[in-house]
Amino acid sequence: MTCEPLTPGAPGPSPLGTWDTTTPGAPGPSPLGTGDTASAPGPSPLGTRDAQAAPRTASFERNTTETRIAIKLTIEGSGQYKVSTGIRFFDHMLELFTRHGAFDLDLKCDGDLDVDQHHTVEDVGIALGEVFDRALGDKRGILRAGYFLMPMDETLAIAAVDLSGRAAFAVETKVRTRLVGDLQTELVTDFFEGFARGARANVHVKTMYGRSNHHKIEAIFKAFARALRVACCKDKQLGEMLPSTKGLL
Repeated sequence: MTCEPLTPGAPGPSPLGTWDTTTPGAPGPSPLGTGDTASAPGPSPLGTRDAQAAPRTASFERNTTETRIAIKLTIEGSGQYKVSTGIRFFDHMLELFTRHGAFDLDLKCDGDLDVDQHHTVEDVGIALGEVFDRALGDKRGILRAGYFLMPMDETLAIAAVDLSGRAAFAVETKVRTRLVGDLQTELVTDFFEGFARGARANVHVKTMYGRSNHHKIEAIFKAFARALRVACCKDKQLGEMLPSTKGLL
């Protein structure tokens, strides 16, 4: 049972396959049903990316005296990205976040890197969180929460996300070096704090263990992307119901 990305406007393939009834010698009907869409299996109870619904998207610009950010997001994407922050390792993390989340992301940040990387990394986190919050709208019918355990060679990381309307974060990278590539590693925490604030979400990420500092950070970003992907998915069982007893997210 998975939340599978589908090409907007086109139905996805049946996980059971189809029988070509016009081909001589083709096997008889499957005991699990035929290729007829009327008999196809129902949606996963864990949520779907509805190909018939309009894709959820948002874009805006965020300008301060420290950074100038233009960002555009499509939640029901295909992992396409165009990212430029001036910090190459950070770009790499955002690119793989987009691919593993199956989002589409266009992000450009011009920051005061001559001062420090802090403003750029933190403000990108805030902007990315805010664009998700905008794209999700009133959050009716979404799964709201998701988690993922991500192995990367010798490293294991976990991420959990709740789009609760409340900002909270916990980050433990276990990185013990000042730089990975050209990224100041202490700023990974600032990025996730910024995202939590912008998205009004609970964000918990942790490296369980590992040797490579590169792998520790990369595994966290991949786990985060996949946890967020689940949290954003539409829940067919909920329909248009808000996933909260408070009546507001």
